[in-house]
This record gives sequence, C-alpha cells and structure tokens, in this order.
Amino acid sequence: MTKLEKPAARPVNPRFSSGPCAKNPTWTLQKLIGAPLGRSHRAPIGKAALKRAIEETREILAIPEDYRIGIVPGSDTGAVEMALWSMLGARGVEVLAWESFGKGWATDIVKHLKLDATVREADYGRLPDLSAVDFANDVVFTWNGTTSGVRVPDGDWIADDRAGLTICDATSAVFAQALPWEKLDVTTFSWQKVLGGEAAHGMLILSPRAVERLESYTPPWPLPKLFRLTKGGKLNEGIFQGATINTPSMLCVEDYLVALDWARSVGGLEGMIARADANAAVIETFTEQHDWIENLAEQPETRSNTSVCLKFTDPRIKDGAAFAKAVAKRLDEEKAAHDIGAYRDAPPGLRIWCGGTIETRDVELLMPWLEWAFEAEIAAL
Repeated sequence: MTKLEKPAARPVNPRFSSGPCAKNPTWTLQKLIGAPLGRSHRAPIGKAALKRAIEETREILAIPEDYRIGIVPGSDTGAVEMALWSMLGARGVEVLAWESFGKGWATDIVKHLKLDATVREADYGRLPDLSAVDFANDVVFTWNGTTSGVRVPDGDWIADDRAGLTICDATSAVFAQALPWEKLDVTTFSWQKVLGGEAAHGMLILSPRAVERLESYTPPWPLPKLFRLTKGGKLNEGIFQGATINTPSMLCVEDYLVALDWARSVGGLEGMIARADANAAVIETFTEQHDWIENLAEQPETRSNTSVCLKFTDPRIKDGAAFAKAVAKRLDEEKAAHDIGAYRDAPPGLRIWCGGTIETRDVELLMPWLEWAFEAEIAAL
C-alpha cells in the first residue's frame, strides 16, 4: 500500500460526536439572545416558549393530534425511565436488546423493577428475531441503536392489533428517520441528538393507548416525583402543555426552538432525513471501496443513517481496541474528527455521527483523513 500524504483540506466542522451532536451549520450564540433568562418558566413568556416547543415538534414530525407530547427532565434516559416505571407490570413484558441502551433497559426492568420479562438479545451488528415478538406483551425497544448503528428497518413487524404497549427509545432516530406513529405508544428522544440541541431535556410522546394505561393502572412500587405522570388517577395534562415537572433551562428551550426553526428551513422532516441519508451514503461508498473497514451493521436495510458504526477488518490488526483508539486519536489531534471512537461497551471501531446537522461536504472531507490515519497506524504496527 502506498503511503498517503496528509489530505490538503479538513472538514470545516470536525464535530462528529454521537451526543451531544453538532449544532446546525447556521447556529450562533447570538440566536439565543431572545431567551427569557431570569424569568419563571411558569410565567406567560416561559409557558409560551415551552408550548411552542411542543407544538412545533408535533408539526415537523407529523405527530397525531391525539398524541400527548411532554418535556421531561433527564434527557432521553429520563423519558424512558418515566415510561418504564409508570406503565410496566400490567401485563407481560418483552425487551429487545442489540446494543448498550437496550441492554440497559433490560437490566432496569429485570433487576430493578423485578419483572419476569422476556429479553430478546442479539450481538452488535444484528437485530433479534422481530417475528418472534409477542404483542400480547408490552414491548420495549430502541428504534435506532446509537451504540451499534443498527436500526429496525420499518414498523411492519409491529402488530396493528397489539394488546400490549410499544415503548420505543427513538432518540437517535427522531428527525432523521420516518417513524410510524400509529405503531408506537410511547416514544422518547432528547434534544441533544439529531437537532444538535443542548443536553438534559427529554421528550415523552404518548398515544391514547398509553394514556389509558396510565389512568387505569397503578404500579405496585413507589414512584419518585420526577416520574409521576398522573394526578388523582388522571393524566397530568399540564406536563403536556409546557408545565414541566421540574424547572427547565429556558436557555436550552430557546436553543431547541432555534434548532426547530433551522429544521423547517431545510425542508422539515423530509429534508432532515435526506441530509442524514446523504451523509451516511458517503461512508457506505467509502466502505465499499476499501476492504479494511466495514459497517458494523451486517444487513444494509438495518444500517443507521445517524450513528454510523464501523469496524476494522485488516488481518494485520491484532489488538482491535488499541488500533481503533489510535486512529481516533490521530484524527482528533489533526482536527479532522473529534469524538469518533466506538462507544465504550461496543466492539472496537469508530462511530461517526451523520445526522442532519452535519454537512455532507464535511463527511466527504473526512474520508481521506480516515484513510490516512488507517495507513499511518498500519505502518506503526
């Protein structure tokens, strides 16, 4: 192999972290000047901003009018935990786990809620057998595995006549992949992923079936205040109108509104999906042209267009973890790509964020740097 010289051009924005993710290309601090800082979130100005965040989310994502959308604490994790602790236990439970977060939900359900759940696992790069899922049970799953780069191909496997609820962690899918809302009863995401918002705030989206569960079932375990979605046996509607359980950051709310405005400017959901698809396609082409690197997701139809996970396949590499870490370090030091090492629990490799806030040209400029870093580390073996 001929050693490559360093590429002449670097990505304009080398921030390819999978969370918090890159800001949109037009973002500046000046766009947050209108934030109602030092004002109560319960004052009219605060309530209006929170309500706008909810309604614009509904508009861009085409969420049905009879679905509730709430802003909750604790990012996506908080939103998922609220659903698990508030709704599970009414019937059997199945958990699908093919990456770190799905396995984390399984641990919470089995070891902490102590439910006799069926856990359907698959190795990184694969999905469990979706046809085996019994929708008489509540089903908990991630739509897009952020740490494995594996996503469900569609919602066709979810039964229309299901008796149980579907509880979907969709944090790295929302705003980048089309979600079939009629198949999803509980959906969660965080602002810090595809829209590049700030961390710590989560979104909880409930179907009418999920609301019915909340109003008809009381779990046998105590619920901390932050998880309580009902009051007097009825849904706490305030949460879904902007009256958050705890104090939100109005600066973060303003930043989310700026992100929503930008998403609308690039074509809304369709435009955001197209941008992510174009970014992921650059890496897909690169892996097809180089035999030393592959997508971790084995089946093309299950490959993420946001958290693209890669593995090195060159037989000369004996310590995959050390090699991948060294490649990521080189790219970081050269300011070609920051924070692209694989997730700590995932197989050794790289993880390159390709959500809609990333410019396709930056992904294109990264690829020669990836080849240069690979060759440099091979030469150092």
